[in-house]
Amino acid sequence: MSAGAMSQDLRDMLCALLDQGQSLLALFDPQDRLCHGNPAFFQAYGLAPGAGQPGWATLMRDCHRLGRGVLIEADDIEAWLAATLARRNRLRRTAAAVDFWDGRCFWIQESLSPEGWLLLQGTDISALRQERRGRVEEGAAQDVCVDLLEGMPQGRDLQQLLQQRMASEDAWPLCVVALGLDGVPALSQNTAPGPDDGPVRDLALRLQASTRREDACGRLGEREFLLILPTAGRGQARSIASRLLRRVQQREQDATQAAPAYTCSAGLVEARWSEPAPDLLQRALKALSLARQEGGKRLVDLDEGDDGQPSP
Repeated sequence: MSAGAMSQDLRDMLCALLDQGQSLLALFDPQDRLCHGNPAFFQAYGLAPGAGQPGWATLMRDCHRLGRGVLIEADDIEAWLAATLARRNRLRRTAAAVDFWDGRCFWIQESLSPEGWLLLQGTDISALRQERRGRVEEGAAQDVCVDLLEGMPQGRDLQQLLQQRMASEDAWPLCVVALGLDGVPALSQNTAPGPDDGPVRDLALRLQASTRREDACGRLGEREFLLILPTAGRGQARSIASRLLRRVQQREQDATQAAPAYTCSAGLVEARWSEPAPDLLQRALKALSLARQEGGKRLVDLDEGDDGQPSP
């Protein structure tokens, strides 16, 4: 049976099963009003069954004011909304880890139709984000991590994401960080997860845990990632990248971890006005290459106009 030949009964059954699941499911109309949400979504966001059709901005204000649903770490919710709404509903697909007030963490994926309808899907990844709870059963953890990797933008989608961030004046100053496992001499175009990708999956999780809500990340290659840091000057970007490297080093010393030990390096660059996105990406990869050449386990920060030497 083809996708177009699905009967109404099958459509109803599919919708019913999706509504009954534990994953979050919600649909927003082109005016960004909530038109439908399954019980898991309503519970996670603290909504009553008869909540009507609140707008997305209203949902976020309620989360911040009432301490429920999405955890928004901002003193000025209106300033946070202004910055977030300027970037919302611009990409066809987005994915990010989002913390909630009740301590859970969801991998939120949003898909935007050409007509402006937005589908939100959320998967609970709390067990993977909360390392203090101990070692997660390896097989289940790897399955979810593979989903995280496949949900990350890559290739043309990542290039589009970077270009859109650079085109927005609200995103400046803007820095990017290229991260990669050490001991990998060349960038590979194969981003499909394989049986020996435990370190890659682990790094992807730590990358998500180290980012701010407005940041974005994607896959550059088999062992490399790109972190996009809007509204972050060089100093703040260095702090974010350094914190990630410290987390990897701490994990290296933890013998209870399931994935094999690994180290990683990072290359940081700040975007320049009128710079094409591919040029910015190449400078970030150059910085990452320098970090690896210097022995790995380090961050190289390329200053504007320098000769590629790591900053002190």
